[in-house]
Amino acid sequence: MALVGATASGKSHTAMQVASTRPGIELVSVDSMAVYRGMDVGTAKPDRAARARVPYHLVDLVDPSEEFTVQQFQAEARRVLAAIAARGHQALLVGGTGLYLRSVVDDLSFPGTYPEVAAALARSLDASGPEGSAARRSALEDLHRRLADLDPAAAGRVEPANRRRLLRALEVTIGSGRPFSSFGPGLDRYPPTDVIQVGLRHDPTDLDGRIAARFDRLMELGFLAEVRMLAARPGGLSRTARQALGYRELLSHIEEGVPLGTAIDLAVQRTRVFARRQSSWFRRDPRIVWIGPDGDPAGSIAALLAGFPLAATGVGDSQATR
Repeated sequence: MALVGATASGKSHTAMQVASTRPGIELVSVDSMAVYRGMDVGTAKPDRAARARVPYHLVDLVDPSEEFTVQQFQAEARRVLAAIAARGHQALLVGGTGLYLRSVVDDLSFPGTYPEVAAALARSLDASGPEGSAARRSALEDLHRRLADLDPAAAGRVEPANRRRLLRALEVTIGSGRPFSSFGPGLDRYPPTDVIQVGLRHDPTDLDGRIAARFDRLMELGFLAEVRMLAARPGGLSRTARQALGYRELLSHIEEGVPLGTAIDLAVQRTRVFARRQSSWFRRDPRIVWIGPDGDPAGSIAALLAGFPLAATGVGDSQATR
């Protein structure tokens, strides 16, 4: 089973409630930033005491100076899920990184990587101007037009503002010599799966409030001190880790002198935008059953799990790309 939803929707808390009251449940994180060691407060990982009570997998896999790909996550998830099944336990995947979840639920296959092409594209974009500037937006639009010339189908599925997906589509198209869209039917296909998926749904206004309150709690728990510590490490933070919600904005305060209040406001604003993108991603999947904030989400999920005595591998027979 998988428990999904936007950031601050209460996924981790609900999953811990389920696992704490039902023996044999092991939690599997589906969070692209929780894989980094030391990025604890900002990613709202369960603390060590909670993780001592309930098995919690796929966190703290690599140092924050390293890059980590969806392919690496998929391989680790397969290994962990097979081990959980071998123990006769049940896996509950929990998180909000949609592509990571789809890589497991739908057993996605992925094109190769072309580091030199990716680096050249990133350098070109970075040279255009600072994040959020008019020059940066114009450069993204130029890259999108380039993708449209090379692979119209891929360009139709990628927004110009989505830097990561845009650069990845160009990287594969240029590096492989064939259109990115030719590698498979894409993420707009939702084949049958044995993995039950449950989503936690909140009204957007309610979620906005939860995001602001959550960031206040993270700051009280030492988020700023954590980012200072990570920035001072010899290896620093990788390009991917630096983009994590809240980390990027607090780094701008530490490294560039952006006023702390401004950095916090920007972090909350970006998190709200990201949460809407998450919600949109998950709403497109017709296989997800949605649960509202009222009632007993943990009880509903535990009841569903009661019908499955063994952990599912979470890897289906269908193949897709990306």
